[in-house]
Amino acid sequence: MAGIQSMIGGEVTAFTSELEKARAEAMDRVKQRALELGANAIIGLDLETTEIFQSTVMISATGTAVIVEPESG
Repeated sequence: MAGIQSMIGGEVTAFTSELEKARAEAMDRVKQRALELGANAIIGLDLETTEIFQSTVMISATGTAVIVEPESG
């Protein structure tokens, strides 16, 4: 089905769906890693998409794990 959609143009919904799942998994992993480090927030979050092979795409999420505290005073 994706092959037909790509031939006639427009969005390839199967590909879009898989990208959305991969993005959500990357976000879950970066959040989990931050929690393991004792953080309660992530700043400077960067999501990158890289084509590794013709049909393989990698999504990575990086950021800085921090502890956010209420301002005192």
